[in-house]
Amino acid sequence: MKLTVVGGGSTYTPELIDGFARLRDTLPIEELVLVDPAAERLELVGGLARRIFARQAHRGRIVTTSDLDAGVDGADAVLLQLRVGGQAAREQDETWPLECGCIGQETTGAGGLAKALRTVPVVLDIAERVRRTNPGAWIIDFTNPVGIVTRALLQAGHRAVGLCNVAIGFQRRFAALLGTDPKDVHLDHVGLNHLTWETGVRLGGPEGADVLPGLLAEHGDTIADDLRLPRPLLDRLGVIPSYYLRYYYAHDEVVRDLRSKPSRAATVAAMERQLLAMYGDPSLDEKPPLLAERGGAFYSEAAVDLAAALLRGAGSPYQVVNTLNKGTLPFLPDDAVIEVQAAVGPRGPVPLPVPDLDPLYAGLVANVTAYEDLALEAALRGGRDRVLRALLAHPLIGQYEYADTLTDRLIAHNREHLAWA
Repeated sequence: MKLTVVGGGSTYTPELIDGFARLRDTLPIEELVLVDPAAERLELVGGLARRIFARQAHRGRIVTTSDLDAGVDGADAVLLQLRVGGQAAREQDETWPLECGCIGQETTGAGGLAKALRTVPVVLDIAERVRRTNPGAWIIDFTNPVGIVTRALLQAGHRAVGLCNVAIGFQRRFAALLGTDPKDVHLDHVGLNHLTWETGVRLGGPEGADVLPGLLAEHGDTIADDLRLPRPLLDRLGVIPSYYLRYYYAHDEVVRDLRSKPSRAATVAAMERQLLAMYGDPSLDEKPPLLAERGGAFYSEAAVDLAAALLRGAGSPYQVVNTLNKGTLPFLPDDAVIEVQAAVGPRGPVPLPVPDLDPLYAGLVANVTAYEDLALEAALRGGRDRVLRALLAHPLIGQYEYADTLTDRLIAHNREHLAWA
């Protein structure tokens, strides 16, 4: 089995490598190719990756290359974890929206749109090259904004599934609070990427007993602290929102908070410099503890589980993925991309049935889906007016004056990445 990771020079890659090594019985990889244009970073990451495999007695071969076509040739699955523009572009996404009093964040709001505009054309080009060399390969997208990028891939006819670590993070956290094995925790997870709610927490599978009410009653303070949301809000909702819902439920508070401290991008950039220095140490043969602060917790386990299900019919029978709606949420178009539990196998994911969604959540999901439609149109076709329409539709922006100003700033900060600008 051959897997290719595009963006393999990321400082986060050793977390993925560690998962591949530990879970080799679930996903037996013979060849792992790390592709990245940043040759110096790639060699540092690749060297550590080989030492991790060797320490854990994994017999797979690790190849590093800057040649995308060679890297994806013959791959059974291609994992996308790239960041167009690097941390410098992320720094901009997180700062210039704040000048208008709007959320500065890399996956939602104006910053999220900027990332989508930079990313979608690049990902589609990669996917076309994968299709030319190996049309049967699965594309697993971890590149944000996952929902929009996955929809672009599926709309273009690629065999693609989107992956996010929010659900597996909740699963592991709830299992710890409940004192049970994570494999026994099944989430009723519903919404869009980075716009989801846990409407049930079941033990033993989708038909298991729902322990969410008891979980909130006994551990609500802890969960609220983790989400940085007030406990009374969780009690009123009766569900557990993703921590990304804080941008909606506490927008002005978050803006004040973001304005008062260094950006996440600046923090991660400093951390990456430290990590790369560590990776250059030939005695290091395991992921360093600092990597846990980098973000993306449990991504490796989720990626292994998903790849094993798609390629071998192995792994967990139900997994949270980003895939086509196909009537799962009847108030959305069939070709919308939603994030829900699905039965995953070699033919791809099949969403599990979802009970009628409370209008409190359905309304926001419908609104953000409309924004994502317009965002994808802007990413594919370009033009100032399309960018403005997307920003005007976003529930975190909405006002014309803000949308107009943010449009000009988005274009100014991203001109080198926008072919049409």
